[in-house]
Amino acid sequence: MIPTKAAIIDMGTNTFHLVLVELYGNRFETLYKEKVPVKIGQGGINQNFIHPDAKKRALHTLKHFKHLIDGEGIANIFAFATSAVRNADNGVNFVEEIKEKFQIYVNVIDGEEEAQMIYEGIRLSGSLNGETYLMMDIGGGSVEFIIGNQQQVLWKQSFEIGGQRMLDLFHGHDPILQDEVDKLTAYLTEKLEPLKHAIEDYRPAGLVGASGTFDTLTDIYFAALHEKKGRNQQVFELPKTEFEKIAGKLLTLTKEERLKIPGMIPMRVDMIVVASCLIKYILTLLPVDTLICSNFALKEGAIAKLMGKDSLHSVFSR
Repeated sequence: MIPTKAAIIDMGTNTFHLVLVELYGNRFETLYKEKVPVKIGQGGINQNFIHPDAKKRALHTLKHFKHLIDGEGIANIFAFATSAVRNADNGVNFVEEIKEKFQIYVNVIDGEEEAQMIYEGIRLSGSLNGETYLMMDIGGGSVEFIIGNQQQVLWKQSFEIGGQRMLDLFHGHDPILQDEVDKLTAYLTEKLEPLKHAIEDYRPAGLVGASGTFDTLTDIYFAALHEKKGRNQQVFELPKTEFEKIAGKLLTLTKEERLKIPGMIPMRVDMIVVASCLIKYILTLLPVDTLICSNFALKEGAIAKLMGKDSLHSVFSR
């Protein structure tokens, strides 16, 4: 079978991802991948605005990505943007500028579609079995929650409470103050009322966290064990007791101290504190012994979507 080459650009609020793949029907091979901490939400996300500095970083990164895509001779580009762009008053102009400068058409996806693609990515990772799970992906702008199993989504919702938003609203001191944690928890209790009811209705048996923060938490856990994560492994387990130890430490350290934790990466060091507070809150709604962590998330969901198409024309149409 002759593979189809494709480029996936995930323009997240915190991180831009590029994945170059070859598609073979129901499987894919990764040719190249890269992530850049563009932080497009920094300086304006809670004002629904893409700050000029953030736009400059984004365009610089997209120019670099386009150079790599052209170098591989790839014509099929599937680019999508999420919370920061879809909520920004200048988001439409930003997308038009990208199209004009780089001939890249950016699909600005809504929260429902984002949640569905995250589910597809988690399902592709092999994280799910016959049980019903609560799945979550903590982005910089939004957080997606999905309840479902290997066969279907039973419930899903996107909440505009992502890491950059929580960071700007609540993490005013370093280390974070207990008062700020309490205010964040009260905020989450109010915002996530629909999730609480969904958990009561569907009674998921487990929790799956996708990519991002969960990748870093498992990196820290494995580093503490002096073990390396398997390169081709997509699913990892993090005992709740170990998560609680890591989160407890994160909440008491300064940024400089957090950077020294083995397994920590600089691009996660700011948001991981508020993200850990969110996970701690979710564990009060769904007490589990183990957190399942999926390496696959939104961008792999996009790949799954591409593999499910009889013709890629509709996906890559301009």
